[in-house]
Amino acid sequence: MTEIKFTIPGAPVGKGRPKFARRGKFVQAYTPEKTASYESLVKLVASQAMDGRPPLDVAASVWIEIYITPPASWSKKKRDLALRGGVMPTGKPDLDNVAKAILDACNGIALTDDALACCLSVSKEYREVAQTVVTINPRALFEHPFVEAA
Repeated sequence: MTEIKFTIPGAPVGKGRPKFARRGKFVQAYTPEKTASYESLVKLVASQAMDGRPPLDVAASVWIEIYITPPASWSKKKRDLALRGGVMPTGKPDLDNVAKAILDACNGIALTDDALACCLSVSKEYREVAQTVVTINPRALFEHPFVEAA
């Protein structure tokens, strides 16, 4: 088993809350279009990264690195500071919602079930190009910095 790594182009999208629509006497839940489109993109990129391999069926460690562009309205000085790490992206999208959308999209493609993710690391920072880098490792390949080897 080897590392799975892929890059999702464009701005990340957090998992949206389900929407509800009344259909006669019934209420139907559906996924917001923005979330569904992003999850489709993640599925496509993950499938390409798998290159025909079966999904992992073991405990896994997942790293998600979210890169977003600074707002265009910012001054050049503030933008440069943000790109050097002096200003952190504390606004939307929320880290946990982006991770949820990505892990849900990886079900059956990179992982047989996203419940196999036993270690999750998510970061968000400013960069010139908006993208998200996902790295999935079988748990056996992961060395946790706070746990001594037996």
